[in-house]
Amino acid sequence: MPTHDPVSEFRAEWLPHVTRDGLSRIIELLEKGSPLLIHGAFTRTMPMGCLASHIAWNHPQTCKYQHEAGVMWLSRVAKLNPATSSVILAWDRHGAADFTLRSDLLEACMEEQQRREEACDTCEPVLC
Repeated sequence: MPTHDPVSEFRAEWLPHVTRDGLSRIIELLEKGSPLLIHGAFTRTMPMGCLASHIAWNHPQTCKYQHEAGVMWLSRVAKLNPATSSVILAWDRHGAADFTLRSDLLEACMEEQQRREEACDTCEPVLC
């Protein structure tokens, strides 16, 4: 069920579909407040993109796309409507300049990364 809280949506609807490489990339960009992580558009000039685009460029189903990668990942992989995603709407308002949102998303990413690492300690390496 969709939520209006962007961090809750990010945790429940985005993170389960983000690859390990995509997660590492988003963490790197959020930590730095990187100018490559934009808001207000899915992409500008490569390699400048929003959260969804950077995730998509690191996902096997959407890495072949360029400017439309974020939209394709959201709609086809995460099964979200890009026009109504709480994450996209919140990020488009201020992007990395919204320190609270950026910090909350980074925290969610780091928790997910830790959860995956702990899960991999008990599974076959090929499954991780």
